[in-house]
Amino acid sequence: MKHLLFWIGVLIIIASCSTQKGVGKVKANVEANTVTDSVEYDIETFDSKFESWYVMNNSPARYHSKSYYESWNDRYVTAWNINSMNPHKNSFFEPIIGYNPTVDYGFDLNHELFYYFQYVEHVLKIQIMPGGPKAFPF
Repeated sequence: MKHLLFWIGVLIIIASCSTQKGVGKVKANVEANTVTDSVEYDIETFDSKFESWYVMNNSPARYHSKSYYESWNDRYVTAWNINSMNPHKNSFFEPIIGYNPTVDYGFDLNHELFYYFQYVEHVLKIQIMPGGPKAFPF
């Protein structure tokens, strides 16, 4: 009986460690082209439900400017990375997001990253930072 309880405890610990969620990182995919060199950036998320939520909530009627998304993303990334260093919050906010506000990631990536932060705050109900945009009816 003691062995059974030990193995059940081990399985529970393993299962609880494997369910961490978070946004991955902004990843650069470098592709060599004979005419010009190009860099493409991509967002890796570890939450499978985000992609379907993003498709359902992505509406051109609610688009803002690229600078709007860049501004909010800079603030959200800073708050996310601070939360990832907090030992009481870092289980969700892993890993640190590698977002550089001086790099031009383009409209699409900034838009998707902004929506990921909205998804975390409004759907998962995990506050990243106080005072975020309230204009979303999620």
